Amino acid sequence: MILVDENTRYCIQGITGKQGSRACETMLAAGSNVVAGVTPGKGGQEVHGVPVYNTMEDVDVDCTVVYVPPRFVKAAMVEAIEAGVKLIVVVTENVPVHDTAYCYALAQKYGARIIGPSSVGVYSAGASKCGSIASGKSQISFSKGPVGIISRSGGMCSETALGLTQAGIGQSTVVGIGSDIITGSTMLDILKLFESDDDTTVVVLYGEIGGDMEENVARYIIEHGYSKPVVAFIAGKFASRFEDISLGHAGAIIEGDNGRWETKVKLLKEAGVHVVHLHHGIVAKVKELL
Repeated sequence: MILVDENTRYCIQGITGKQGSRACETMLAAGSNVVAGVTPGKGGQEVHGVPVYNTMEDVDVDCTVVYVPPRFVKAAMVEAIEAGVKLIVVVTENVPVHDTAYCYALAQKYGARIIGPSSVGVYSAGASKCGSIASGKSQISFSKGPVGIISRSGGMCSETALGLTQAGIGQSTVVGIGSDIITGSTMLDILKLFESDDDTTVVVLYGEIGGDMEENVARYIIEHGYSKPVVAFIAGKFASRFEDISLGHAGAIIEGDNGRWETKVKLLKEAGVHVVHLHHGIVAKVKELL
């Protein structure tokens, strides 16, 4: 497993809000070690038995999960990074791009990692989770096993895991990296982590049109190689029929041939990645590779 495990100590920024409180409840139910929450001006309260503090300087954690409104996300991330937190998972959507860019640069300076914005969270199956991933009925989608999943789509984290689980194939860690134009961690960043993870045998990529994350994965593998089999599904095959529509994800921007389904699939195949053209084809291919 990568990023989080049973020893990870969590903070939730915005824990006193509706979504932060719900996340705290589901994280605790999953066995996650939530030791603190932070909401300015509400220090001294408790949420589901978790103490609330005024600032990140008051807490000692490995990971913080950000559940604050978009206009406050930059300040929350900066506070966490400067307090020495090494993993920041941002669930909030609609974060201004320049705010993410600023925080990404700051995180690089401090040696911290950002997941998101617009991340559904991270789940190391059977051990620990953060964010809204594997909450409520979606918990049945996940099981412990040897497949790592990286997904730009939050909902498809659960859907991809469910197909594998129903086939008796569990997951090591599932990472929702978010789908914004700029994300704190790319597919390639997480793919590199999985390569050195002893619990992961096969990596599954759930990609989509727009941006260049999948192309960068392919170029890296072509140049450097990759020691584990990689299976990829790219959503948006038929979107080229509708040139004038806007798609739901902020990062689904196509410029010329860059970001097109055809471009991504061609490069991934050249890199030796096992590309499937139907989502449920992931399961059959993973079975074949295990």
